[in-house]
Amino acid sequence: MLLADLSRQAGLPDGVLNIIHGTHDAVNFICDHPTIRAVSFVGGDAAGRHIHARAGATGKRVQANMGAQNHAVVLEDANPNAAVAALVAAGFGASGQRCMAISRVVLVGKAKAVLPLLLQEARKLTLGKGDTPGVDVPPLNSAAAKERITGLLERAIQAGAALPLDGRGATVAGLPHGNWVGPTIVTGVNTSMEIYTNEVFGPVLQVLEVDTLDEAIALLNANPYGNGCALFTRSGAAARKFQNQTDVGQIGINLPIPVPLPMFSFTGSRGSFL
Repeated sequence: MLLADLSRQAGLPDGVLNIIHGTHDAVNFICDHPTIRAVSFVGGDAAGRHIHARAGATGKRVQANMGAQNHAVVLEDANPNAAVAALVAAGFGASGQRCMAISRVVLVGKAKAVLPLLLQEARKLTLGKGDTPGVDVPPLNSAAAKERITGLLERAIQAGAALPLDGRGATVAGLPHGNWVGPTIVTGVNTSMEIYTNEVFGPVLQVLEVDTLDEAIALLNANPYGNGCALFTRSGAAARKFQNQTDVGQIGINLPIPVPLPMFSFTGSRGSFL
């Protein structure tokens, strides 16, 4: 509603921007109404598939940007300070509640040496209200999100992962009822774990380790989603190889969230886009 108010203040005529609040009935109204010619969606898989099928059946143009499990690959030759600063911002900014957030870090070979620095920098982040100056990590958007994320973390531990940085139980003075989960780093993750196969959508970085860039590329391509990814390296040859062989919609080189400017297309691939 703030966006609508700002648009009106800027002089946008009444009726150009309309906001409809609701859930299933509102969605189906948009999908079915004959005067609506196109639908664009960003959100979860189930809703995206429903909207794509229902709106497409009426002849509308439809695009659905859906799930994302974005990986950042760190090579041995990467600048450790720059890579860690980028990972912390991309993983924990907005509490990881954005479709382009980095949620998985793949450390290649000796790059695992950056893990202590990653833990050190993540511990410096401040939890609090998102509109408060100096706050780095805001609350989750609902109590249900907090419960789901803490459940995934608990089951990850049971499956053999470790939490060298555990944000469960985080508190903020004066705000006892906030949906707080602090920055969390999960190590010992493998691709069969529930936490890896699900979109966490919270302030959680999962750390995986492989021996080579080829293994890292294969890991990314085996994931069903292809929204965004990043590579941290000083090697032009490695960057070109990663760019050409990774089947992901948006790729950043030493750039953690490769979101294009508005004049360029924004699209994932495979399970991230219909």
